[in-house]
Amino acid sequence: MNLSLFPLNLIVYPNESLNLHIFEPRYRQLISDTVKKRSTFGMPVYMNGNIQEYGTEVKILEITNQYEDGRMDVKTKGLRVFRLKSFVNPMPDKLHAGGEVEWVTMDNEIDALAKIWFVEALKELYEVLNVNVPIKENIELLSYEYAHKAGLSQKQEYELLTIESEGDRLEFLTEHIKISIPTIREMERTKNIIKMNGHFKNLDALKL
Repeated sequence: MNLSLFPLNLIVYPNESLNLHIFEPRYRQLISDTVKKRSTFGMPVYMNGNIQEYGTEVKILEITNQYEDGRMDVKTKGLRVFRLKSFVNPMPDKLHAGGEVEWVTMDNEIDALAKIWFVEALKELYEVLNVNVPIKENIELLSYEYAHKAGLSQKQEYELLTIESEGDRLEFLTEHIKISIPTIREMERTKNIIKMNGHFKNLDALKL
């Protein structure tokens, strides 16, 4: 299938909402064409100076603002993951890029045990960070919902996008969190020492 393409230096997941401020003429054209055709467009990941193989199909939910100079504020939502087979920049008779994509078949069956381990790890992470983030346990794609809220690097977020099984994605996130927690605990301990300004108070003498 051929899609108009809007490369971005971020990772968009299925079901994720993304607000865009469109100002470049090529992407104003892309958005206008997409609305007229009632179609979708693709967001391949741009990372390390290159267009990556994987990306996400996106649909337009609403154009919330249109400015006199042509700029637009657009609400979008991720749909499904694709693998990029060709990239043409620009497309014939267009200002923006496009290319041929193939859809990645995902296994989104819920793995009950992987889900339990992930939720427990995520709760521990948020407790260590002392942040209050509600965890929506009863949603279909838990991995995508919390991918941006688990402290992944951009490279890791992209790797998650390429994983085709929900169970494997949850295991990937759980392993990352388990590795991160000891480091975060040590950072918190160091912060507390710094706050004490080098003065240790109320220390009992050791009875040897």
